[in-house]
Amino acid sequence: MSEVKKPVFQPNAEFSKTARVKNMSEYQALQDEAINDYEGFWKRFAEEKINWIEPFTTTLDESKFPFVKWFDGGKLNVTTQCIDRHLDTRGDKTAIIFEGDRGDTQTITYSELSKNVNKFANLLKEDFGVKKGDRVVIYMPMIPEVAYAMLACARIGAIHSIVFGGFSAEALKDRIIDADAKVVITADGAFRKNKPYMLKTVVDAALEGDTPVKKVLVIERNKEEITWVKGRDFSYAELIKDKSEKCEAEIMDSEDPLFLLYTSGSTGKPKGVQHNTAGYILWAQMTMEWVFDVKENDTYWCTADVGWITGHTYIVYGPLAMGATTVMFEGVPTYPDAGRPWKMVQEHKITQFYTAPTAIRVLHKMGEDEPKKYDLSSLKVLGTVGEPIDPPAWKWYYEEVGNSKCSIVDTYWQTETGGHIISPLPGATPIKPGCATLPVPGIIAEILDPVTGKKVGLGESGYMCITRPWPSMIRGVWGDEERFVKSYFSDVKKDGKAVYFTGDGAKYDEDGYITITGRTDDVINVSGHRMGTAEVEAAINKDNNVAEVAVVGKPHEIKGEGIFAYIVLKSSVENEDAERKSINSIIKKEIGSIALCDDIVFAPGLPKTRSGKIMRRILRSIAKGEAITQDISTLEDPSIVAKIEAMVNG
Repeated sequence: MSEVKKPVFQPNAEFSKTARVKNMSEYQALQDEAINDYEGFWKRFAEEKINWIEPFTTTLDESKFPFVKWFDGGKLNVTTQCIDRHLDTRGDKTAIIFEGDRGDTQTITYSELSKNVNKFANLLKEDFGVKKGDRVVIYMPMIPEVAYAMLACARIGAIHSIVFGGFSAEALKDRIIDADAKVVITADGAFRKNKPYMLKTVVDAALEGDTPVKKVLVIERNKEEITWVKGRDFSYAELIKDKSEKCEAEIMDSEDPLFLLYTSGSTGKPKGVQHNTAGYILWAQMTMEWVFDVKENDTYWCTADVGWITGHTYIVYGPLAMGATTVMFEGVPTYPDAGRPWKMVQEHKITQFYTAPTAIRVLHKMGEDEPKKYDLSSLKVLGTVGEPIDPPAWKWYYEEVGNSKCSIVDTYWQTETGGHIISPLPGATPIKPGCATLPVPGIIAEILDPVTGKKVGLGESGYMCITRPWPSMIRGVWGDEERFVKSYFSDVKKDGKAVYFTGDGAKYDEDGYITITGRTDDVINVSGHRMGTAEVEAAINKDNNVAEVAVVGKPHEIKGEGIFAYIVLKSSVENEDAERKSINSIIKKEIGSIALCDDIVFAPGLPKTRSGKIMRRILRSIAKGEAITQDISTLEDPSIVAKIEAMVNG
């Protein structure tokens, strides 16, 4: 069945006039420069963008690939890039706008940020003995002190490892032990939907038994009563009072580690993804400038949590490196109602808004007409991150939130890539709903056949790979070189040489645009035909009564695998069989009969992490009738698993 061509939306002509990359000719010139002189391209931008303490001598060293070195010989400190260099010209400019769950706000200028980070750095050195190379675990809510903590670690050369505040004590403990962290920075708790929730109690549980942690620093946010362990736990408010506002930045090598961030893998043990200093901060800044086109007077808001890579790169490091104003939000977007984000856009005159398709779908479902109630005219660029966005959500986002004038940058990247790798550029790239479009300039990305290693043809599915090292790429899995190579550089070879495989499938359309079809382990093989779950989900989402959907494969006696769909409806239906037929008719129209669902369950909800990620592994196990063996305590609503199991298995 031939594919229906996606509609194309041109960039806003007025916006393009002042954009950093104004048209596709300028985009192509940048990409051609990278292709024709790869090292020269990166050398130019590294010299232009980074304030070096000492210049680098080698741009790229691939002699021990995949253990590469970028900008070897260079000396710098990320906090000099993010703070110090702005003080003379932007000292009074707002660096961070914080809005709490209950509507309380703070504005922190670059001068104030410098003082707070330096004081925090001195606290870590003087009271906790933290030094260059030590690992510090941060288990914090979305408050300004989490940014201070990250930057304080970078200031003194310590390696921070942020653990998302929704993870359980066991998950936190695993990450503490793996990183061999000596210090934990946490808070008593925070606020969520105007109610206090606790973090310190989770830290206490995580530190039971034998751990390497010697000291815990506690920021008192919600002022709830907590247990203080004498000699181990210390109050931030007490220790910070007398600290100096000056702290010399540790001189770091380009390839010194900046942070670890643990991500789940195919095995139960989380992987400590390691990012290093110079290449990471360079790409964080460059993508802020190119993909979001943030300018001097803009106010930029990424709704992510700093517990994830999006929060690292696009709330803290990227915006501050370029001297931007970045918004940090403690709450949830639907509290006290689904107008909350649009109220914030209006009040803070936000110009770039970056969020996940899950959030867009929830906001659409709960407040379809809410954007009309607010002045959103300040918005210039809308972004999405985390998964492909389905066409109905894209349409609402574009028309109702962006007033059909804002480019939507559908960014594709991963924890391991450090920053965007495939994305439209808002002033240049004609966009298609649900399509990641083209590699960001400097990224040599290709869809390869996993067997031959050759570039796939139009409409053919293949593996999404990056065929040249890039500055912000993962530098290793902490403490496990073998796992690093096996996880990322063992599946695909091009011309006999291993390349970075993202783990995702993709295909090219008639314009050479890239559409991500989903994880290759989320590909369902029906009668020898490979289909990405994202593709089937996008079709199902076209039913007006579908709020959310997750598709998995289920063993099938004839076809090998059948398609099993879990669907959350916006409103209940009298005839569920008729609804199932209606959904399958849409799939038949959108994809073809090969993609029809064998099983459709109308679920009360889907198992999600607190960041909104749907846990498809749980759904696969339920579909197969297997016992659930993984920890479900970190889910937003663990009870949903039993409810779905009861519906499927009776």
